[in-house]
Amino acid sequence: MDTILHTDSNINELTHKIIGCAMQVHRILGNGFQEVIYQRALAIEMRYAALEFEREKEMKIYYRDEEIGTRRVDFFVENKIMVELKAIETLEDVHKAQAINYCEAYNIADGLLINFGGKSLDFKRVYNKNLVNVSNTIRGLKDRQDSLQSKYNNPENSNPLIQKSINRVQTNE
Repeated sequence: MDTILHTDSNINELTHKIIGCAMQVHRILGNGFQEVIYQRALAIEMRYAALEFEREKEMKIYYRDEEIGTRRVDFFVENKIMVELKAIETLEDVHKAQAINYCEAYNIADGLLINFGGKSLDFKRVYNKNLVNVSNTIRGLKDRQDSLQSKYNNPENSNPLIQKSINRVQTNE
């Protein structure tokens, strides 16, 4: 069984790029469509963003190193991030747990759970706790925000996406 683990320092930038694509789709379509409509639109948006991805990628699930079945992940982006889509009114803990389980079952370090069903786009970054050091991820996000703040020399110009990601990661610890 292969393990998909990346120490790529650009994983946060890639995650933000995917979220930006999802925000664009939600901005244009709003809520109320079936998941497959958002999946098709997100595929178009990610192509425009020059992201490599596989849609509906069938992946094997293992138990004690034995294959026990397969499941299709909505998107597998840049061979690094699993993206699971929903089109429901509100994400619940069970949806987050499901996305985390997929990361663990697929041996993928990072994932995104994106919900198009609410009035506002909702997303959660999920991790395979066996492969990712969340503390290092938080530190990386804070370093990136500090870098952006000093670049613009004004803390009030901080990137709200980065702050939102930091807040979400901290609540996942």
